[in-house]
Amino acid sequence: MTTTFKITVAYDGTDFNGWQRQPEGTSIQALLEDALCDLDGREVTVTGAGRTDAGVHALAQVAAFTLERTIAPDALVRAINVRLPESVRLLAAEPVDASFHPRFDAKAKTYRYRIWNADVLSPFERRCAWHIIDRLDVDAMNAAASQLEGTHDFGAFQGTGSDTATTVRTVRHSALRTPHSALLEYDISGDGFLRYMVRNIVGSLVEVGRGRFPPMWLGEVLASRDRTRAGRTAPAQGLFLVGVKYE
Repeated sequence: MTTTFKITVAYDGTDFNGWQRQPEGTSIQALLEDALCDLDGREVTVTGAGRTDAGVHALAQVAAFTLERTIAPDALVRAINVRLPESVRLLAAEPVDASFHPRFDAKAKTYRYRIWNADVLSPFERRCAWHIIDRLDVDAMNAAASQLEGTHDFGAFQGTGSDTATTVRTVRHSALRTPHSALLEYDISGDGFLRYMVRNIVGSLVEVGRGRFPPMWLGEVLASRDRTRAGRTAPAQGLFLVGVKYE
């Protein structure tokens, strides 16, 4: 008898080449599949809710797989964690219907981008924030970010080389907050995201924060659907997949 499990995974993506298994390098998917193969005695395919890029982190990535052996969820978490590096951890596991699909059943995803805005970067933040010395205007960035809420064509923020059927996405929340005097956090939630979309948005928001463009410029970039008009791609280390929402 087989059992399908839904798992929640957290990882520091610094030392990995992203979620998806690659011919070379170490990926989160490969680490999980290798650990499960060792546990189940056969090849196990792990399907994730999203493909985080190299260097990107996750607080609560969701994935699923099917095992042939019988094992309790808490025992599964312990068994897999002892087979993983300390930078990758299963947080939870639960049995689900075999039809569950982490990506196609997802109703919303939330990403967070962290910027350390001070003269000196804390050494404890170097792996998980973009260090910007120039003082950023958070109010202007928030005014720009709010224009992304709603259903739009986000082609201007799509990475090159993508082959998606449509670049239309719905963003439910797009805003910055300052939980620390030196720390800016940009949160964005939506029904789906294009390749590099969040990092390209952040790169554009920083242009507004530096005073190079007014807040309304971001709306003009969005309407243009032209990637060359947007800002640079923000570095990977500041980006976190915060969570995935299901019914």
